[in-house]
Order: sequence, then C-alpha cells, then structure tokens
Amino acid sequence: MSVPKPTGPPRQRQATVAIGFVSGMLSGLEAGRIDPGPLLAEVGLRPEILNDPNGRVPLIDYATLYNRLVRVLEDEGFGLFSVKLRSGMFEFLCRSMIGSRDLEEALARASAFLRLVLPDLILEIVKDDISARIEISEAAMIGPTRDHPRRVFAFEWLLRLVQGLSCWLVDRSVPLDSVQFPYARPPQATDYALIYTEHPHFGGDRLVARLQSHLLALPVRRDPEDVSLFLEGAPGKIAVLYRRDHEMARQIRDMLAASLLEPPTLEEVADRLHLSLRTVQRRLKQEGSSYRAVKAGLRRNAALSMIEKSARPISDIALDLGYTETSAFFRAFVNWTGEAPTSYRKRLRALTS
Repeated sequence: MSVPKPTGPPRQRQATVAIGFVSGMLSGLEAGRIDPGPLLAEVGLRPEILNDPNGRVPLIDYATLYNRLVRVLEDEGFGLFSVKLRSGMFEFLCRSMIGSRDLEEALARASAFLRLVLPDLILEIVKDDISARIEISEAAMIGPTRDHPRRVFAFEWLLRLVQGLSCWLVDRSVPLDSVQFPYARPPQATDYALIYTEHPHFGGDRLVARLQSHLLALPVRRDPEDVSLFLEGAPGKIAVLYRRDHEMARQIRDMLAASLLEPPTLEEVADRLHLSLRTVQRRLKQEGSSYRAVKAGLRRNAALSMIEKSARPISDIALDLGYTETSAFFRAFVNWTGEAPTSYRKRLRALTS
C-alpha cells in the first residue's frame, strides 16, 4: 500500500465548533427568559446562526462566549443546574486537585469537590487491573426530556471539564477509548471524535468513559504556581485545550493516516512541515500530545474501527496494522480496552442486536 507523500505543509484550517454545542450552552437561558441574541452579538456571532443546523462557529469565539455567559449569569454552570456554580468554582476545582500523587487521586478529589457544589451530577472513578471508567450519573433529572439540549450539554460539559483538567494535570493527552452517552445521538456528535473519542455510543443510563487503567497512575506534574497561568482565559479556556484538531497534532495525524504501515519518522515529519525537530516537539507538547501518542492513538483508533465495523478475521486486521504476530496485536488490544478483540467484538454485537 503506497500513498504519494505530501510535497509541502498541509493546508491550515481554523478550528470550529458545531452549533449544537452553542445551543446547549445557551439552553440554561430559557429559565431566566434571557435573550441570547445580545450575548452572541457581543462576541461577533450572528443570532441567526442558532437556526442553522449545520452552522459552525470559530473555537476562539466559542471560548469567548463561554466566559461572557459565565460572567453575565454569575454561574459557571450556565444556568443548567438546580444550583448556581458560583464564580471561582473552576479555580477551586483546579486547586483541589493540585498536590495529588497521581491522576487517580486527583480525580477522586474532583469527585469529592463536585459533590459539594454540583448536586445534580455524580462523578465516580471505577478501576480494575486492566481498565478504568469515568462514570457520570444524575442525582436529579436535568432538563424536561432525556434528549433535551440542556441535559445533553450538561453531560458534555462535565466530561470535557474532567478530561481537560486531567490532561493539564499530567501534562499529556489522556485519551478515552470509548464513551457511552446517556442520550440519543445529537447532531453535534460528529465533533465528538475531535473532543472526546472516535468511539462514541449512545442510549445508556449514565455516561461511561473508558480509558486505560495505567493512565490513572500518571503523576501530577502541576504545582500551585502553574494554576495562575492556567486560569488566564478560564473557564472558557478548557474548551480550547487538548482537542484532536489542534494544528500540529492534526497535521501529523493526517500524514500518518496516509502511511500507517510505514509511518515517517519524526525527523521526516518535521522536514515535510518545513519546521525544526525541536519546534515540532515543542508545539506537540503545548497541545498536550507527542509524536508517539499521535501514532499510538491512530493505530488504536484504526484497530477499534476495524473490529467494530467489519467481520474480518482478527489476524488479518493485525497484519493491516503492521503487527507481524497476532498475539502481539491481542496484547496491545487488551492494553487499550481491557479485553481481547474477540470479546470486544462480541460485546458490541450484543449491544446492537
């Protein structure tokens, strides 16, 4: 399998957000009968865009609207919940997690803190020897129906908050292998691969995000001095960080996707981008990633997609992904998901049958 190599740097694209996320964030205004039009206009967005199901807004404008809405409502929960999340909640959440030994302890602290300030949603961390789950369930129904934008955004927001903070605390990407969302597939789910995972499922009774168990042992690398810098532009800043469409990681991912069996070296990648090796490494780190993480994530996602969407023998899939021995692929897959590829495929078929 040969693919022509790019002759120059990939074309730049501005990161954008599906209009469904904007509508969800604004859905709490209904209870207060607040017109969202002036708020949108203040950040340079046309109010009519809310009526366009295919509309998209620049990510930077979305983050600005996020912060503006928080200030206007004096509520870091956007008016979604039964109680206000007073200004400073995000800062104190960050500070409560600083000083933890590892990510597992930090998430336990986050769970305890959120129980004090956010009674509507319950965050729990469940772990066994080879897999871990971030679970979010309701203590009280949010919104009038299961699929109401207010309820959908509440789950989206809290998962994004937890995952973004996790990445920042350990100074690297913390990928989610799959996420089961407790509602029907919303229109903005096409963006979930950029934000949460390339393997979303819908219709569960709670949100269940699966990740590799060993990630919980990652040491926390931030200290109190880092918090002040991190809070610049917060809390809307969390919407910008650690997305899969950040420029450097995205460009490298596009290159590797074209030649997964024989991927270029990092030096070759830097040469194709007309950048120094040090610059590429620095930008990847700023985006919460690394060349190794991008390559591993691409292979993992390709494996999960092949297992989910085809009935091909596992041995053939292993070969397509560059594994010379099927047993090596089995070990890697168990490390990614906590179960063998045959079991994973059987379980998914049972859920969809």
